[in-house]
Amino acid sequence: MTRLIVAAGGGGDAVAAAMLDAVLYGGWSPAVILTYAWDRLLIDPVPGPRGPTNFTGLRPLTRSVQAVPADAKPVAPAGSTLPRLAAELPHTFALIDPHHGAEGIIRQLEELTDHLAPESIDLLDVGGDILAKGDEPTLRSPLADALTLAACCQVNAPVRLLVAGPGLDGELSADDLRDRMGPSVLTLKAEHVEPVSSVLEWHPSEATAMFAATARGVRGLCEVRDTGLPVPLTDEGPTVHEADLDDALNCNQLARAILETETLDEAEQHSREICGYSEIDYERKKATRLGTQQEQKLDPDAALSQLDRFEAEARTRGITHTTFRRVTEALGLDGRQRQDLRALLINSRPEQYAAPLWRVTR
Repeated sequence: MTRLIVAAGGGGDAVAAAMLDAVLYGGWSPAVILTYAWDRLLIDPVPGPRGPTNFTGLRPLTRSVQAVPADAKPVAPAGSTLPRLAAELPHTFALIDPHHGAEGIIRQLEELTDHLAPESIDLLDVGGDILAKGDEPTLRSPLADALTLAACCQVNAPVRLLVAGPGLDGELSADDLRDRMGPSVLTLKAEHVEPVSSVLEWHPSEATAMFAATARGVRGLCEVRDTGLPVPLTDEGPTVHEADLDDALNCNQLARAILETETLDEAEQHSREICGYSEIDYERKKATRLGTQQEQKLDPDAALSQLDRFEAEARTRGITHTTFRRVTEALGLDGRQRQDLRALLINSRPEQYAAPLWRVTR
């Protein structure tokens, strides 16, 4: 007997799943975490999610489901955080393949359910955009969550929907989500972050970084993403709520539209029609723009000087914290330099490191 956790949007949701597995179930037997390999452009220069053909060294779990072990490798030029997660955490990370639409993910879930006979299935989303209607002006990345929601609503097994850190993905506010989910079932504390603390030192997820930071007591206003979106860090940040799966589907127009899709292209077209855009189109445009930039060598003195200006401007906006992704892009650097920049900042000004965030106030 084991547990299955579906990381609704991939990326940081998989890290949060590992964290919550220990809190909710005591960690006596690590869960299987079913997740996308969709690390956006900071890690993976190729737009969209990766499928099994984009890796070597995968391990079959079922006919349609592959596990990503520590020695798996993404096929260049693709990148992925999953092999490193598998190396550092005790969980089994299984790969969601969205290229066959919701129908393909249903098939994967049914095979895993038959194979594992899990005692529980949780669908986990950090931030809560899985509860979006689809027309919210702040919504940016609804497709992955909509696909997993559509599939989980059709699998022949009970699935519990959990929303961690309401509002922390910067897409829907905690106030917007309050009437779409139930009361808090758990509030994380600093000790609950420890099982994934080493992962948070390198993983690029902003929402999960803020989820962990609020559990450690960080409060303020955090600036995220390339656009500098402000996200409040409040007492709501470290909470986990249960939401009704059927209500979520009834609310989510995109999830309802893609229930019977058989390709990712179909699902993406529905996103364009309902939400007015496809997040993969955005990645395509950004990847083209980044592809024209020459790789720069990090100049420590210049970076710290730029940081001073960025922090001064951020403080005028009421910002108290930021993510390393935001700092990297604000300084005009690319994802390949994020870790070097992070090391430079922490070594130069350790008093501003509010792990895993950066404090812009001194």
